[in-house]
Order: sequence, then structure tokens, then C-alpha cells
Amino acid sequence: MTTSDELTPQAAQATAYWTTGPERGELRTEVLPVPGPGEALVRTLYSGISKGTEIVVHTCSVPPRVAEAMRAPHQEGSFPSPVKFGYLSVGIVEGGPEDWMGQKVFCLNPHQDRYVIDTAALTRIPDGVPARRAVLTGTVETAINALWEAGPRIGDRIAVVGAGLVGGMVATLLRTFPLSRLQLVDLDPERKQLADKLGVEFAHPDDAKADCDIVFHCSASQEGLERSLQLAGDEADVIEMSWYANRDVTLPLGEDFHARRLSIRASQVGVVARARRHRRTTAERLSLAVSLLADPVFDAFLSGASPFLDLPDVVQSLADGKLEALCHVIEYPGNNSSAKTDPKDRT
Repeated sequence: MTTSDELTPQAAQATAYWTTGPERGELRTEVLPVPGPGEALVRTLYSGISKGTEIVVHTCSVPPRVAEAMRAPHQEGSFPSPVKFGYLSVGIVEGGPEDWMGQKVFCLNPHQDRYVIDTAALTRIPDGVPARRAVLTGTVETAINALWEAGPRIGDRIAVVGAGLVGGMVATLLRTFPLSRLQLVDLDPERKQLADKLGVEFAHPDDAKADCDIVFHCSASQEGLERSLQLAGDEADVIEMSWYANRDVTLPLGEDFHARRLSIRASQVGVVARARRHRRTTAERLSLAVSLLADPVFDAFLSGASPFLDLPDVVQSLADGKLEALCHVIEYPGNNSSAKTDPKDRT
């Protein structure tokens, strides 16, 4: 253990959130290295909680079989715990190469107030994108990858099943496509408010229109996937974006799936979708994602904010269902923002 008396003048401390056991998390301090060549020191302004994945981590539910494959890009520790996890971080460069100094950046970094990282892992945030909104970059990237996977065509009939953060993002991007029909489908009637903000038609699963060319499934439920198969037209594709972690899913494959020659294809953001893999890098995909966030419609997904020191309690409240959120924003000291005010960028 390094003590404060042993720190060199150049060394600095940071605080990070760690999952330490099933439904347990804490803030831990660590010593930051001095940035080397090509590295930057970033002070975090905001991070976002990607509820679906992060609650799986918080409950230590990552299946051992895919534990390595599901590692976040800059994760420390190993599943199930202890693990430093997260991937929606926005900050400002305070040390490193001159051309990066003062630049606002997005990084697939865990929840941590300061960190040192290779500049190749940073994505510059355009001037027209507020820093708070930029925490959504990683989720927009997920939606882009799914669209590359599906390849929607002009005049398509599309349903997005599950109006959470990921499903809402997919629908947001699709709303500008020349489609014949787009429906955002969810059991919760309150999600109509989100659909209205996005300018997308909302439908209860019982009322959703069938014969779709593509169905994006994002509800992370067996019932949602069953309904997605029913909504897909003959020989159509269901793009599966849900991560079920250690839950078993049973499907009636003797019904629509086999009789109507349907396809279920996984979409996972860890690699660029096959249709673009040889012509796009992950860095290019991230740059595209953050550029799209110039559209203020994405503020509809920023559904609450809390200070960094409250993060352990916030994660538990999300897991308990006491706190409802699409993307809950964590605010860090020194960003001139208040967690009690409207969830928009004020930096």
C-alpha cells in the first residue's frame, strides 16, 4: 500500500467505483501514473450508467463462459468481482500532448474522477455537442452497429421492441430513415412519453403491427423476443440486442420461427458489424456516434443526475427498482454543475 508520504510531486490520486460483491459497490482511491508519451490525464465531468449491463455486473450475474468476452475496454479486475466497470465517461484533458489540452473527450472508461489513458482511446467531442449529452455516445454507437447489422432499406416496415435506452436509441436513429412504418413497442404505457419526445409512433405489444421487414428486439425479456418473432414478416430478420446474462430463455420455435423461415441475428457492439467491419474502425464508429449527438432530441434519454459520491447508493437503487432511469448521469466535482437542476450540460 502506497502512503501519501511516498507519493512523488507528479503523482496524483483518483477515486473509482468498484463492484465488490453481489449488490455491493464502493469508491476506492488509487494512485495515478504520470502520463507517458501519447498519454493524457483526463478529469471526468460526467459518466452515465448503462442500466441493463451495469446491473448485471452489480449483481455478479455475468456468466463465467463469456466473462472475458464481456469485459469493458478499460475494465480492471475480473468478473464476478471485484471489478471496476463502466463505459460512458466524458471529461476534459488536463495533461498530455499539447494538441489534446483542454479538449472535451468521450472515453469507454469506468466511473472514475481522473484517469490516465492513451489518446488513441479518446474521442473528441465536437463543439456543438454538450458534454452532459455526450455520455450517450457509447449507446448511440450500439444503435449504429445494430443498423449496420440490419441494413434497413427504403420503404421498410420496422418495429423496435423494448423502449428502454437501447431500443429508444435505435428508434431515434431510424426516425430519419425513409421508412413506410416505424413503431416503438413496449408494455409500459409511460414509455409513450419517450416515443412522443422522439417523434416516433408508440404501440403496446398487443397492438403492434405485424409483417415487419426488420424487428429490433431490445426488451431483454423472453416475452419480448416471442412477440418479436410474431411481428416479423415471412423470412424477415429479428435483430437481437438484449443481453440475458445468466437467465435462460425458452422460445416457441415450432410456431412462427420455423414455419415462416425467420432469422434471429445477434448484434453486439464489441466488434464492428460484419457489413462494415472491413471499412470502418471502432474509432470511426465512435466519432460518428458523438457527432449525431448534436441533435437535442437525445436529451430525452437523460433522466436524472446524482453526485459521484452517491454512486454506490444510486447503483443499488437502480437494481432495487427504487430509481427509474433511462440513462442516469453521474456528476463529478469541479464541473460547475448541480445534480438538482435540469439534466442538460452546463459546462
